[in-house]
Amino acid sequence: MGRLDNKVAIITGAASGIGLAGAQVFAKEGAKVVATDVVADVLEEKVKEIVSDGGDAVAISLDVSKAESWDVVINQTLEKYGKIDVLVNNAGIHIAKGILEAELDDWNKVMAINTTGVWLGMKAVIPHMKKNGGGSIVNTSSIAAITGGFGDGHGAAYSASKGAVRSLTKHAAQWFGDDNIRANSVHPGAIYTGMVEKTGIKSQEEMGSNYEGRSALKPYAGEALDIANAYLYLASDDSKYVTGQELVVDGGWTTRS
Repeated sequence: MGRLDNKVAIITGAASGIGLAGAQVFAKEGAKVVATDVVADVLEEKVKEIVSDGGDAVAISLDVSKAESWDVVINQTLEKYGKIDVLVNNAGIHIAKGILEAELDDWNKVMAINTTGVWLGMKAVIPHMKKNGGGSIVNTSSIAAITGGFGDGHGAAYSASKGAVRSLTKHAAQWFGDDNIRANSVHPGAIYTGMVEKTGIKSQEEMGSNYEGRSALKPYAGEALDIANAYLYLASDDSKYVTGQELVVDGGWTTRS
């Protein structure tokens, strides 16, 4: 028995990194996975791998910042699987510009994907979760929503967008609890992913060397699976009495004074 048997889960940003790890873990735990991403060709290949490993998954192109794109995902999900139990709003971007350096286009782009995309996702799935008798929403925030400085990677819009996700999650938890819909946020710290590797950092340990003295646990940077397992807990019935909470996965970063 898997921890997500018979559950239908939509995961955004699933072509790589944390989203892909989430899709892989969910499929192994018995979920029917609707993997979505704007990078459709890469997504298709990754979903084929999940299916070849015995998982039940489908790839659907999604621009999280567009309501009509969400409509396509919802309609195709319902057509194939008949319901929606879980939404993981994982997709996000970061632009390393502070308040003075960022332009309005930078700000709007980050907010459109990181915050508006989360709102549109919840707006799209909640009516169907209500009909289904409940569900779990997992929103990816960041330690940037909790602490300032180094933790936001010098991204003013990123920090603001993730703070909004933190608050919006609590809003959803309170307003839809009576519908048995849970909403929780996950707050990653430094996590080694393929995106980080593309910047020239070749290992988790190399990345972690930049965070020694901030994270408490060696190698001072996590991996995508650490966040995927947090998603799994919040998506599963193991967390059936947990809502409106912040699950911080940062190796102890935010506990330092």
